[in-house]
Amino acid sequence: MPEGIDLRSEYDVWHQRVFDSDPDHADDSSPWYQLVRERLGDVTGLRVLEVACGRGGFVCDLRRRGASVTGCDFSGAALRVGKERMRRTGADHSAQALVQGDAQGLPFADKSFDIVISCETIEHVPDPWRAVSEMHRVTRGGGRLYLTTPNYLNFMGLYELYSLFAHPERKDDQPYDRRQWFPQIRQYVQRAGWKILRTDGTVHQFPFIPGRNPVGFPVLESNRTLRRMLSPFAYHYFVIAEKRSAA
Repeated sequence: MPEGIDLRSEYDVWHQRVFDSDPDHADDSSPWYQLVRERLGDVTGLRVLEVACGRGGFVCDLRRRGASVTGCDFSGAALRVGKERMRRTGADHSAQALVQGDAQGLPFADKSFDIVISCETIEHVPDPWRAVSEMHRVTRGGGRLYLTTPNYLNFMGLYELYSLFAHPERKDDQPYDRRQWFPQIRQYVQRAGWKILRTDGTVHQFPFIPGRNPVGFPVLESNRTLRRMLSPFAYHYFVIAEKRSAA
């Protein structure tokens, strides 16, 4: 992490900027949330934690589906937006719905949740293994982790290498963003004590022309079998893991 950076303040500014640019954007419409929905199943009555819930869109979705869900995020600005959205929509916005906390030190007791969801999170924390270990700690035995995070073992990764040389002055959109590939992601999860049950991926895109938006192939996203086969090369890698009951 760059010296002198205050991540909490930086992310407050980032979340406010993103919200101000499109206040009506549905946060839970992102492709990684669609992956989670496909595999999550019935959550009625389950205790669910979303780590880095942002402005709370997926928390609201899970609550509508009957889960007892808590959203946790580093950014107070993101949570203020989420609470206001809950208030405007008439959803439950109690203190237990959205909680401020660091993924590397979650403010919850051991074995508090049946399911932990973490979408596009661990690439933005200084110590991803510690964050995944905290998710393991707060999950009951037999509970599950649904985790997505960018993977650069693909054409997007090659484009990143190209950009380092072609545009050395370029800055990331977010205050802190790690480049990683799927074997590292699996290592974080397994080292933290999780048993990986299944992997998947989404967003297969190819930056053919520098300076132009990458070309996507929607057919790869709609075919689940093909998508799973190509998951090591997807831009967003998805891991479903289980906490062993004896842990």
